Amino acid sequence: MNTTLTGTRRRVARGSVPAPPPRWRGRRAQGWLYAAPTAVVVVTLFVAPLVLVVWMSLNRWPLLGQATFNAPGNYLKIADNPLFLDAVLFTLKYTAIVTVLLSAAALGLALLVQERRPGVGFFRTAFFLPGAVGFATAALLFYGMLNNDFGPVDPLLRALGITDEPVKWTGTPNMALFSTIALVLWRFAGFNMLILLTGLQSIPTEVYEAARSDGANRWQIFTKITLPLLRPTLALMLILSVTGSLLAFDQFFIFTNGGPDNSTVSMVMVVYRDAFFRFDLGGAAALSVVLLVALVALNTVQMRVFRRST
Repeated sequence: MNTTLTGTRRRVARGSVPAPPPRWRGRRAQGWLYAAPTAVVVVTLFVAPLVLVVWMSLNRWPLLGQATFNAPGNYLKIADNPLFLDAVLFTLKYTAIVTVLLSAAALGLALLVQERRPGVGFFRTAFFLPGAVGFATAALLFYGMLNNDFGPVDPLLRALGITDEPVKWTGTPNMALFSTIALVLWRFAGFNMLILLTGLQSIPTEVYEAARSDGANRWQIFTKITLPLLRPTLALMLILSVTGSLLAFDQFFIFTNGGPDNSTVSMVMVVYRDAFFRFDLGGAAALSVVLLVALVALNTVQMRVFRRST
């Protein structure tokens, strides 16, 4: 055995490392086989479309006809898009309002059902149920409920004496915006509540008991214990909320159709209109790439801010 070890050391010293045993090579091949299905899905559904979008953004790519290379023409004409700047400002405004309201609503619901008490399971399920509804279905549901011709909300408000005439839920820019925000809050507050509830339940109860024994009140416990220990979960929820708001499409396409007077056109709707109304796939791809870069940069900044604060 000593002779074998001495020979191995000499080969290693000369730079000739012995080949791995067949058993190790078999395990490595087995690992590649396990990873292959996921790798195929990622390459097929993410990497390949991403490469195609980048290539399309460098070409004049009509819906019908031959593509011609025109880089960086599609990127230079983004500023000339009449809807682009308004869509950017509207999307940022929508993102700020939704993120604040959705975070407050989700945190309030999570604190409400945090402790185990009789009936809390029912309320957890009730709050989460809207999250099980498809977003397109939820948008159609709100469209039907708030419709001035056949929706039940306006007759109910008039019967209760709250209003004397039909409310233009999507007839003005502000009402269209806040009606859409109400839809988003109804749809996602329960889902975000579940995320925060997971973080709340991971906080040890001994910490709360020690704070109460030291005489801390509820506000001190919330600000000094709950929020600091919940910060990683809050960071995850905020990143999901901001990303989803910047990529908003379904609610505006189905519920308001970008109206009135293009006042609720989001950035993704501009991409959609360029691609399927103006038939400018190259310009739409350039907008998509710009939006992707902005999202990556914003998420990177968010992650760094939250890491420094934790």
